[in-house]
Amino acid sequence: MLSTVLAAARVARADLKVIYTPMTWTFGWLGRILAQVIFFAVIGVLLEDPDALVYLFVGQAVMVAVVEVFMSLASTTWERGAGTLPLLIAAPGPLWPVFFGRSLQWIPSGVATSCVALFALGPILGIFWEPGLALLAVPVLLVTVVSMYAMALALAAVVLRAPRWRNVTSNIAHILVMLLCGVTVPAPIWPHWIQMVGQLIPLTHGLEIIRGLQASYLGWDLGTAAVLLVGTGLLWALGAAAAFTLFGEAGRRDGSISFAD
Repeated sequence: MLSTVLAAARVARADLKVIYTPMTWTFGWLGRILAQVIFFAVIGVLLEDPDALVYLFVGQAVMVAVVEVFMSLASTTWERGAGTLPLLIAAPGPLWPVFFGRSLQWIPSGVATSCVALFALGPILGIFWEPGLALLAVPVLLVTVVSMYAMALALAAVVLRAPRWRNVTSNIAHILVMLLCGVTVPAPIWPHWIQMVGQLIPLTHGLEIIRGLQASYLGWDLGTAAVLLVGTGLLWALGAAAAFTLFGEAGRRDGSISFAD
């Protein structure tokens, strides 16, 4: 299975080279994303509230990586449009390792984008990090992005049945994530049951840890958040694997997988 993931990751790497050049990634994608982070941070400036500035900046700087890994909803459906999905369905091996590796290109790109925002743009806005805690924030960010990638794959497995809805689903999903996980507004403003839904999303816990590290805070509650971050990520990964498996079994059983939709 690992060899299948790695083989699919080579396809992901090739896709990334086609989608971006160093020039278009830096001045196209990264430039647009930094402008988005600045836009939200300026709200804190207009409010003349330093805490709001930091809150909005950190939330958006991490959220941009989530937006990028949610592009896997689209890249997962590329196999259907290219006509390779029926061949994957017909293959005797499990389907999920292929799709786990197929969209891996979004993870390093998303982590790099967030790191530039957090550690290069932040000081320009007066938001600083202790060097040791900044280094600790990087692996936390990576785990957060990987966990959200697992969530995106679970949604992608559902969208495979209706590829035309991939962009709508991606946009709605990342907006809901932004609202529920405390990216722009604190989660406690919502009713308790909505907060519980937010607890099922890895970003909620990843953001809690990264905000704590930026504030030079190290407490036991961050350890609890780390456990919840990893735990929810694993649950979403298991859900994604199960959803891809069910999709593949249904396709083999009734032959319903077309070459394009």
